[in-house]
Amino acid sequence: MHLVPAERAGQRTIDGHRVCDAIAAVGEPERVRAWADRFSLLSDPGRLSLLLALHEAGPIAVSDLAVATGMRDTAVSQALRLLRAAGVVQGEKDGRIVRYRVIDGLISALLTHCASVAEPAGEATGAG
Repeated sequence: MHLVPAERAGQRTIDGHRVCDAIAAVGEPERVRAWADRFSLLSDPGRLSLLLALHEAGPIAVSDLAVATGMRDTAVSQALRLLRAAGVVQGEKDGRIVRYRVIDGLISALLTHCASVAEPAGEATGAG
């Protein structure tokens, strides 16, 4: 149980090797926090809708995103501002129009997976 921190070394375990594997999988708290922050961006249905639209449609303007997602222009702009600040999307000027695209490769990979799954786990017909 070489990976167990000293402050937890005295705690009872059932399978020490699995505990070490689990500790290695969790990794450093900073890594977990970074992933939690990424997932929090995806946890809002509006932001997730925008990201899925951006991922599939490529560079697209705010007003077009609003039509595609059923959101108001102001809500789209606010969500894009948050996603831009997090380094997930980038806007590119095309004359007076700004077109947005996903630039975070890890988020893009997650979106590809989301788009390929017909229904989220636990919601499939007949599950349960």
